[in-house]
Amino acid sequence: MLYLYLDESGDLGFDFFAKKPSSFFTITILAVKGVENNRALLKAVKKTVRSKLPRKQVELKGTKDSIRAKKYFYEQVSAIPFGIYSISLNKRRVYDDLAKQKDKVYNFVAKNVLDRIPVEDASARVEVIIDKSKSKKEIMEFNKYIISNVRGRIDPQVPLDIYHRRSHENKGLQAVDSFSWGLFRKYERKDREWYDIFKGKVKYDSVYLPEK
Repeated sequence: MLYLYLDESGDLGFDFFAKKPSSFFTITILAVKGVENNRALLKAVKKTVRSKLPRKQVELKGTKDSIRAKKYFYEQVSAIPFGIYSISLNKRRVYDDLAKQKDKVYNFVAKNVLDRIPVEDASARVEVIIDKSKSKKEIMEFNKYIISNVRGRIDPQVPLDIYHRRSHENKGLQAVDSFSWGLFRKYERKDREWYDIFKGKVKYDSVYLPEK
């Protein structure tokens, strides 16, 4: 079983004059292979939430958690074999016409991150788990786009499923949220404090449309 937890950081706003959107938009996938490894990852999230977060906070959140809590979380997962794959889009270099099609931008970046993951090695089921934030139409378009691009890379006998879940209900999404925030901050604010702690798990990290 190959579990692929997908989350994003930043926003897809492009009005840099009237508003203050982020300069980068980051999509990150946490890839973990095997039921036992996945179970260990989820257990580490649960332990961190219970031990290091305020009582009223029910989930890991990259934007909220202290660096102390993040360090504790990484101590719990550092021995688990998993990989982090990420692409940060430099939004200032996106063409105006494409900027108006935010769902297509999202799907394109997500597909490019998936391209970096060796899904060809999957011998059982592949599960893509994504934070549930899209409309029904957007979910259908995302699923169709991702399935069409991934299906040809895996054995026809290997099932491919996509699940859209709420982050507070899925601990794997909470884990990737934390890592995605660290990668996003590295580019958006030149803040590497959290990233430098978990960078040993990063298998791919790139900027799409970097500054010339």
